[in-house]
Amino acid sequence: MTGARALLSGDAVRERCARILEAVRAGRSRWFEVEPARLDDAAMRVAEVTRRRYPTLAVPYHSRWRHFEAGGVDRVAALEREAGEALADPAQRARARIDLALVSVLLDAGAGSAWRYADRASGAVLSRSEGLGVASLHAFAAGLFSSDPRHRLRVDAEGLARLDVDRLARAFQVGSDNPLVGIEGRVALLRRLGRALDAYPEVFGTPGRPGGLFDTLSAGGVREIEAGSILTVLLETLGEIWPQGARIDGVAVGDAWRHPAAGGAGVTAGWVPFHKLSQWLTYSLLEPFESAGVAIRGLDALTGLAEYRNGGLLVDTGAIVPRDASSFADSSMRGHTT
Repeated sequence: MTGARALLSGDAVRERCARILEAVRAGRSRWFEVEPARLDDAAMRVAEVTRRRYPTLAVPYHSRWRHFEAGGVDRVAALEREAGEALADPAQRARARIDLALVSVLLDAGAGSAWRYADRASGAVLSRSEGLGVASLHAFAAGLFSSDPRHRLRVDAEGLARLDVDRLARAFQVGSDNPLVGIEGRVALLRRLGRALDAYPEVFGTPGRPGGLFDTLSAGGVREIEAGSILTVLLETLGEIWPQGARIDGVAVGDAWRHPAAGGAGVTAGWVPFHKLSQWLTYSLLEPFESAGVAIRGLDALTGLAEYRNGGLLVDTGAIVPRDASSFADSSMRGHTT
């Protein structure tokens, strides 16, 4: 890719972030220092937690599917058993899983400290990402995002266009005593997603649905795809949905930001991308493809996510050190990495 589109990849994240790291190591940062020797401590902590939680080293993807399993309940399996013949075909099941994962990831913004979701099926009361994940799963099962009552387990452009705040609020049990932060913004985001699905019929099919990605990327009986290909398609087709995403030379590049040490040339000079949400969405789409027998290759094309737990791990282990020791005195990053 050339021009602004050169930022639409995991490789671009690594390249530009590496340049910033070089600048910090050279002492050109006003805010941070890096202690490379402490990276071993961070790696050791990750290894210890991983071996404790996954003794066989069968580590699941960092994806939305973990939230659907909150409390050890396999809600997706129960949904698919109930669906019966409607999702008996592996390809149809993969399309439905892609539909579910995409809308659920987009609904996963901060919920606020007061909101709770009562999962009547399990009796659990959930909050934050787990609550949002389970709430979106039940909303999907009820057909909230489909335009066709005969095909409830679907997300399509027309269904998203019909979505309004009241319907989403009811599905998420929102009320005066159970407020959900930013519900209007969530509805607006899903409506923009609907327009994007319509705008790329060659990718999402007709009617436009996220599950069309399965047919596009596995066309011709392909049984193996690159993880980076999923990310690239998402970045190229969904860039317009982000309300505050960056635009460079008329191209929506999403989660990209200016930094004087980012380097580069041409229109992308001085820009560093992260694609945090798009990469988490990509991780969340791997299992739907694999469930239909399509192998995923090239996972290293993706990167770790630029989020506070990963940053907090590096701060807590001393790999990243603030020049002003008081900078993180009240930081929300601390206490979230163990």
